[in-house]
Amino acid sequence: MRTLVVVRSLKMGGMERVAVNLADAFAQAGHESHLVSLARVTHPLAPEEPGVVSHVLPLKRWARMTVIGFILELLARLLLNPLLKRSLFLGSGVMGGVVFRLWLHRFEARHGRVDRIIFRGIGTFEMVWSFRDARACYVLENILQDRGPRWRKRLFARCLYQGRHLVAVSSGVAESVREAMASWPFTPASLRVVVNPCPIASIRRQMMEGDPDLPVGPYIVTVARLVPAKDQALLIRAYARSGVEMPLVLVGDGQERLRLESLAAELGVEQRVIFAGQRSNPYPWMHHARLFVLSSRFEGLGIVLFEALACGTPVLSVDCPGGIREILKGELKDCVVPHDEESLVQGIALSVHGAKPPINEAWLDDFRPETVADQFLQEPEGR
Repeated sequence: MRTLVVVRSLKMGGMERVAVNLADAFAQAGHESHLVSLARVTHPLAPEEPGVVSHVLPLKRWARMTVIGFILELLARLLLNPLLKRSLFLGSGVMGGVVFRLWLHRFEARHGRVDRIIFRGIGTFEMVWSFRDARACYVLENILQDRGPRWRKRLFARCLYQGRHLVAVSSGVAESVREAMASWPFTPASLRVVVNPCPIASIRRQMMEGDPDLPVGPYIVTVARLVPAKDQALLIRAYARSGVEMPLVLVGDGQERLRLESLAAELGVEQRVIFAGQRSNPYPWMHHARLFVLSSRFEGLGIVLFEALACGTPVLSVDCPGGIREILKGELKDCVVPHDEESLVQGIALSVHGAKPPINEAWLDDFRPETVADQFLQEPEGR
């Protein structure tokens, strides 16, 4: 089959990395795999599989060049967005969808008809929301949150979700969609769960690469953007109270870094909390750690937990809405603690003693690329 994975950009990020992994998975399964980014970025993420064909469609620039697109975006920016927050896409996405349709027509004239089009992430949907096609499915990477005026949610839902084939990355995300369907309301063409693929062989190859900045000796690690949703502040407070002497390493960067550095200093652990910054290859940091900890307020799936397991590292997570229990189930359910500081303190203190326990390969089966690729290519059923 011929597949097309569409993503807003290929900048360094979790959702973008998963889009690349999915394109790789299709190629590994023997399909003709294409990956298109709707923006040009410096140092983009690249597929590992040589069979994946990458494309760049500078969608915003092309839409503005139609003049109509420029006028619609300008009207939305000046009139609509000040009254209705986050509504700029209502203007820009009209011609965005038209431009994508024209690009797809040229693409298919050159490569042949596409069997499955997969849009990943709400930000991607917004850029092309006027585009509709029965071959397209729309992957929701995170839970839908019922915040803001109800009428605004209804308007957005009608544009982004109504009559479309929706794919949730976890049962928790799917449940949030069902709640939104009843509350906003809207009716998708279908709704199913397909987890994110995790390229185990690639992760294990990359985890063996060296990094001169790796700490000497055992340490605790977390890998995530430094943003409020990941709640590294909770992790630092729990770590400070745990009595654990091995360092805590935060791999990632973001708007919360200065606040988190100040918090570590305030708690007297600034010498043991290491801010490693953004890393193009985080897997050596996961592999050499004694424990991986996730402290998020919510997670669409929490694929970093799976990646840590693939690196042979034990994991610990706070319980949160979304999909962590899609990964931490069965024998791994004891790796989840209640979402409060005291429980995380105890979890950290209990998890770092002794040698690393072995990883059961069966825990990884549901996320193998070939399994996920096959699920995406099955015809969606009704919701």
